[in-house]
Amino acid sequence: MEPVIAAAPDYSIYGLVMQADPVVKGVMLLLVIGSVICWAIIFEKIFRIYRLNRGIRQLERAEDGTLEYRSASPLVRKILSAAESEAEEGASRGETRSELRDRLERAMRLTLRQELRRVEVGLPFLATIGSAGPFIGLFGTVWGIVNSFTAIAQQKDTSLAVVAPGIAEALIATALGLAAAIPAVMAYNQISVALGRAYARGNMSVIELAKRMARPQAEPILRTATAEPLRAGKRF
Repeated sequence: MEPVIAAAPDYSIYGLVMQADPVVKGVMLLLVIGSVICWAIIFEKIFRIYRLNRGIRQLERAEDGTLEYRSASPLVRKILSAAESEAEEGASRGETRSELRDRLERAMRLTLRQELRRVEVGLPFLATIGSAGPFIGLFGTVWGIVNSFTAIAQQKDTSLAVVAPGIAEALIATALGLAAAIPAVMAYNQISVALGRAYARGNMSVIELAKRMARPQAEPILRTATAEPLRAGKRF
């Protein structure tokens, strides 16, 4: 009878993951899922911030009436619609130009903030993964090391062949925690800065638009090719 040759242990990353303790596997799976969700949020925010910046640039162009209605972004139309609705529905007798300008500013600024809040959806998840990811990975590492020392005690063998696989499995959890947390923190910081800059630029445009729309003879805000120019007192 030929002797059976035992298969050599698999020390690849895949092999170590498959041999890991169920708790460590659960931690790894949780971190992988969190990382995938983070990357989905990051790509979605890149697209939405691009659209937001495009709208802010158009809002700046609308200050001097060089923007055509047909090419105006939804952000510009919402902000100007809010201002024109406020100009019509909130008008009162004896209102000064300064009071009208303040009302228009509030209406447009509120709309701008609402649009920014839509872009901010998902950022708390990035912050959570960025702060908690390393600790979740550390939990898996601690659990794996405890199991390694338990195996040492049971086998009464302190050789590297007994200790190394368990510790390697545990350290993979820490690596996954860092891999999930680092992109999440970097993306959160970059997105927060981009939104802050967009709001600052948009707020300056809102102030200028409110001054212009509050004039007795308001100049056109958006130019159209087929109809009269859109002004502060006319809906579109």
